[in-house]
Formats: sequence, C-alpha cells, structure tokens
Amino acid sequence: MSDFPDQTGDVLTESKTKLEKPKLYKVLLHNDDFTTMEFVVFVLEYVFNRSEAESVAIMLNVHNTGVGVAGIYPHDVAYMKSHKTMNLAKAREYPLLCTIEEE
Repeated sequence: MSDFPDQTGDVLTESKTKLEKPKLYKVLLHNDDFTTMEFVVFVLEYVFNRSEAESVAIMLNVHNTGVGVAGIYPHDVAYMKSHKTMNLAKAREYPLLCTIEEE
C-alpha cells in the first residue's frame, strides 16, 4: 500500500489570471466649527503619517475650503484610517467628520 493517493494521470495546467490594481479611495476630512486646528494636525501626523508641514497645509485647506484629502489608499486601509480618525475625535468629544470616497 502506498502513502500517496491514487493518481489518475490528469495534468494540471497553470491558468494565467490578470490581477487588477485595487481601487483607490480618498480619505476626506470635513471642516466644522468645533474641532481644533491642532487636533486636525495631530490626526494627520498620527493616523496619516504626514509631516508637520504637510499636516498644516492639509488642515488649512480643510479650514478654507470645507473639505480636504488626508490621503489616498486601497479601500481597507482608507476605511481603517477613517474609523481611527473618527474614534480619536469621538474620544475627545470633537464632531470631526472623516469619510471615504472612491477616486
């Protein structure tokens, strides 16, 4: 008796599947009248790994235009960063809104 299962002689062929790039999503920060500018800069540095200069520039864009892009990521990463931002804001009782949008 053999330790190998019965072999039928079938030949396995490699199938060539074309991998598509994942769709990217923008993580958007929305301006409000209560969340401090300092907190928005903190979130951009802590959650989105932005430099202080980048964070200040994005925060000012959000402040002046009402909405700004914190980063562009695959869906799962964008979702996680959006929820992390919202949880940090909620813990500090800020109404900061962070959404994701397909690019």
